[in-house]
Amino acid sequence: MDLESKVKKMGLGHEQGFGAPCLKCKDKCEGFELHFWRKICRNCKCGQEEHDVLTSNEEDRKVGKLFEDTKYTTLIAKLKNDGIPMYKRNVMILTNPVPAKKNISINTVTYEWAPPVQNQTLARQYMQMLPKEKQPVAGSEGAQYRKKQLAKQLPAHDQDPSKCHELSPNEVKQMEQFVKKYKTEALGVGDVKLPGEVETKATDKNNVNSGDRSTSAAVGAMEDKSADQKASQYSCYRCKLSMKEGDPAVYAERAGYDKLWHPACFVCCTCSELLVDMIYFWKNGNLYCGRHYCDSEKPRCAGCDELIFSNEYTQAEGQNWHLKHFCCFDCDCVLAGEIYVMVNDKPVCKPCYVKNHAAICQGCHNAIDPEVQRVTYNNFNWHATEECFLCSCCSKCLIGQKFMPVEGMVFCSVECSQQPPDVLQSPSRCRLWYAEHTGKRQDPGKC
Repeated sequence: MDLESKVKKMGLGHEQGFGAPCLKCKDKCEGFELHFWRKICRNCKCGQEEHDVLTSNEEDRKVGKLFEDTKYTTLIAKLKNDGIPMYKRNVMILTNPVPAKKNISINTVTYEWAPPVQNQTLARQYMQMLPKEKQPVAGSEGAQYRKKQLAKQLPAHDQDPSKCHELSPNEVKQMEQFVKKYKTEALGVGDVKLPGEVETKATDKNNVNSGDRSTSAAVGAMEDKSADQKASQYSCYRCKLSMKEGDPAVYAERAGYDKLWHPACFVCCTCSELLVDMIYFWKNGNLYCGRHYCDSEKPRCAGCDELIFSNEYTQAEGQNWHLKHFCCFDCDCVLAGEIYVMVNDKPVCKPCYVKNHAAICQGCHNAIDPEVQRVTYNNFNWHATEECFLCSCCSKCLIGQKFMPVEGMVFCSVECSQQPPDVLQSPSRCRLWYAEHTGKRQDPGKC
């Protein structure tokens, strides 16, 4: 057994999530095993977010680091033993009495995250306005959705150089400056308020500083209108539909108090996913999740999923790549100057393509080289040669000829297609069958 096999067999005990089952591939995956530079499982090629990895503490550390040195330090706490900032996410537990036959039982619902507001009724209303499958109730589909979005929207390697693969000192410095810049200019956390409360806050701010660009110019004009008229003034910034005055709304401080969102509309403008824990990035009048904000600022390597801070990188197939990461998705060999084939938007070297992905010829049953011509009909393929693309009965070459497809076979004529299975692939028996059933002699060139 070679060293790699031994390591694979033993597993890396310190590797987070090692052996965790894949929620997407099920039994097809042997268990999570992190690729040494890609952010995927070596066994099934799915991301860590697709595996049932216990990541609550790791995710809380990641978000805690994101909020460090920002105005959102009230949402973090530093551990005494190591000083690492931890995200103090608000967990909401609701208890509802449920009548039973003899007594009353208590039904407890735990939300793994809830808006950090003092009014629990408001937080409860907010949750009810989210799609059921996205409500982060412990043990539910919604909790799994939140966990997946934390990994997808806020990758640790977008903010922490130590989570990246072999950055140079200069790249580390550039990344630190980039992170500091987006914390100062774009990062924010949504707040849940009733529309009336938001208006009041905006009005107060307008009285203090009439030149504040984040204050609505229309706030003062609203003061003399009735409550019914006010209700019609509030509309969601995304869907443009009216907001009900009694329903909670989400606002983003960086966007200004004149902009409100329905809870379910507070989404990334690129991926349209609910902004996890209402963490947003504001740019040019749009809300972004962390991933897509960074994508709008820097190229991202399609191989390792990290942002590229080097001046030298390559572009291929509409994607960006570190020079060392433009590799075969199957075997990791470098593809510079080599023939490759794109499979599901991933580059694969020619040997791996022929071995793992190539179409199989219906004629010779061998893999079809990606550089040779082939004939394709529905899901069936043939080498475009006289030896392979033949009538399934009489072996007449069909290149450039009309043919009749029948269940993966092709025929040159109606007569050939009607022959019984035991006659197929035998030209002599084909001619004999034709003579017996038609009383005519078949042209050898045809059949």
